[in-house]
Amino acid sequence: MRGELEAELILSQPPPGGHAALERLLPGLAEEALSRSLGKGATGRVVSWTLEGDRLTLTLTADNSRAHQALLALARRLREELGRREKIGVRSLRAIRYRVGFDVPEPPTGPVTLPVPHELRFDGTAATLDLLDLDEEALRDNWSDRAVALVDEKVRRQHYRGKEQYWKLLSQSPQRELTFHEDPTEAMLRRNWLKNGPTKGKWYLGPLPAHLLRTMERIAVEEVLRPLGFEEVIQPHHDSFDILLRTGHLEGLPGEFYYVTEPKSRDPADWERFTDLVKITRKVPEGELAQLVSPPVAVSCYAQCPTTYWWLSGRTLAQENLPLKIFDRAAISNRYESGGRHGLERVDEFHRIEPVYLGTPEQLLELRKQLLARYAHVFDRILELEWRTAWVTPFYMAQSGEVGVEDETQRVKGTIDFEAYLPYRGPRDTAEWLEFQNLSIVGDKYTRAFTIKAQKGELWSGCTGIGLERWLTAFLAQRGLDPTGWPEGFRKYAGELPREIKFL
Repeated sequence: MRGELEAELILSQPPPGGHAALERLLPGLAEEALSRSLGKGATGRVVSWTLEGDRLTLTLTADNSRAHQALLALARRLREELGRREKIGVRSLRAIRYRVGFDVPEPPTGPVTLPVPHELRFDGTAATLDLLDLDEEALRDNWSDRAVALVDEKVRRQHYRGKEQYWKLLSQSPQRELTFHEDPTEAMLRRNWLKNGPTKGKWYLGPLPAHLLRTMERIAVEEVLRPLGFEEVIQPHHDSFDILLRTGHLEGLPGEFYYVTEPKSRDPADWERFTDLVKITRKVPEGELAQLVSPPVAVSCYAQCPTTYWWLSGRTLAQENLPLKIFDRAAISNRYESGGRHGLERVDEFHRIEPVYLGTPEQLLELRKQLLARYAHVFDRILELEWRTAWVTPFYMAQSGEVGVEDETQRVKGTIDFEAYLPYRGPRDTAEWLEFQNLSIVGDKYTRAFTIKAQKGELWSGCTGIGLERWLTAFLAQRGLDPTGWPEGFRKYAGELPREIKFL
């Protein structure tokens, strides 16, 4: 990378002696700032400078990405020396134009935009980015580095977009003789087992499907989690923006959250006009409401693991606690699916158990083997499903806006998807199977982001979200709604079923 920075510094007053006085001071300070801030082996220089009254403009170059750091170092030394000698300070600092040259992996296939004032040009894989009017805070906060990284990411995404998600078959259960070929959601609707919720993407589950959902929950906890030593926690349902900035969710999939706002006041007087309008119009005055609530302050996240990392943030785990194995099942997951909703398996509101684990790489690889064995026991012997596993693009890359696949050849870090055959969708070899379970090791991505450490050695983490609606859909799609067709192992867990509600 190469940097050229045209900057403006406004002094608290013109220096006595004007240009001549500054000419004696500036070269030495510039040489000192450049040598200290550019790093070993890098070079840079102040190409030109002018002083007009209290306005100092200069152009600085560097053969790496630290030109802005050199400018900040120079401004600091000017503050020190001018303050000591003349009681003059530097009131403000800004980059009029910060030009950065760098290479991208491939020529872009379309426009690349940034949300800050800029000019961007490409010559094949050579990119030139001019960032315009950056204040001191933006320079200190490394906006330039992030802008370059974002351009690189967007170019990579242009070439990745349209490619299918990476998918590699790992294992497959034997085919089973399946006689039910209906969409289980439609079948339950006809029998009045459930009903679309009062808001989109949600379901009201009657006694029977609610009982079956809780049966799936008991199976997951008693057959998978408890035998492996997982312990239950209860965590908040709302994730702060700070948490999601650390995990990358907020920059990856911001259009899939339900955002949380708060009333600005509880004083009935502040809400009087709103309530009066409701009483008269029998409608919600949305414009009035918007004035009475805050901007979003958090999200109702579809995964529970971000808050778990927040809980552990900045802490060091004792060796005796590793691997740490916990799960939450209290939070209700919310994910805005827009037009992608379908049946009970793709909804905006769903019930999810989130097991999270932290330990050494060796401990997590061993735990993954154990989890795979417990899931196989449940799916083969209790639910008697037809299912398969595949190595896929890791969920944490998709959720944070990343592209590609991680460690496919070694299969150490990454995600394993569990998929169930849904007979109503057609033949096995052409139908879309339902992803109803996953299992991930994410390495140190989140432990590093939240500064979570082990007493000694490297600390990794992972999770294996259990979506109960997905489990129920996979089971009913293959086994149907008639309990006589359900496997004996499941019937034992289900016990006595609630009576169906008859409607006249």
